[in-house]
Amino acid sequence: MIPSDASGPLIDCHAHVWGPDMPFAVTAWNRPAYTYSVEHYQADLEAAGIKYGVIAAASLFGTYNDYVIRALRANPNLRATAILDPAQCDFHTIEALRREGIIGARLMWYAKDDLSEMAGDPFRLMCRRLRDFGMHVHVTIEGERLVPLIRELRTTGVPVVIDHFGIHEEEPGLEAATYVDMVRLLDQDDGVFVKISGGFRHRNRGLGALYAQDLLTRFGPSRLFWGSDSPFVGHEHEANMDLALQLYREAVPDPATRRAMEEAAFGFYFADGSG
Repeated sequence: MIPSDASGPLIDCHAHVWGPDMPFAVTAWNRPAYTYSVEHYQADLEAAGIKYGVIAAASLFGTYNDYVIRALRANPNLRATAILDPAQCDFHTIEALRREGIIGARLMWYAKDDLSEMAGDPFRLMCRRLRDFGMHVHVTIEGERLVPLIRELRTTGVPVVIDHFGIHEEEPGLEAATYVDMVRLLDQDDGVFVKISGGFRHRNRGLGALYAQDLLTRFGPSRLFWGSDSPFVGHEHEANMDLALQLYREAVPDPATRRAMEEAAFGFYFADGSG
């Protein structure tokens, strides 16, 4: 049941958590010297008046999802995505992950050169099994590779959530070729969703509002999900939850529209009705 007394957003659809002594992946692009535990995240949610949260798998730790799974067991108001090895994703593995509160797989493929695994049976079967269990794929990839990747994913039937508005050239704004291609894809396929998140990472802080208002005008609130991107890895010195909330309200100034977005997100991430 969705609470009606939330003082902040109903749900934060994108945050990262990690405990002490976590094993960094060899390919980790950043190695924070601090811990942002699930307890830290819950305290930030409570301070902001946010009832529910979604942990986005952090590529820094590769397929080490153990900490997040334990966090989900102790916190029924949370869900998470995981970074998975397609070769290890048989029926029973996906079923067990879904039972733990994992609701999707994250492809953190920004600047990744080799995408050949997409063509193999293990990857396609993983996507099909995610679909069969009501799960999704969460995509982070840049520029002109975004739409072809999503089209290929959608041949398996799995829903797709695009991270951080998609990653486009900033200067053309809504005229960027990759943004135009993304909008065309969204118009053709209602199984694709977009996260309003990471706006603090733009050189132009107003760009997120420009994207959000255009996407709302075209597609309405049911396919847009807000996320804080806490704890703002790589931008800790300039971003915090207050800024993330400010940018969200600037991007979506109408409270009723924000609530409609949040209720749609709650339904997407908490489809089992628990929490």
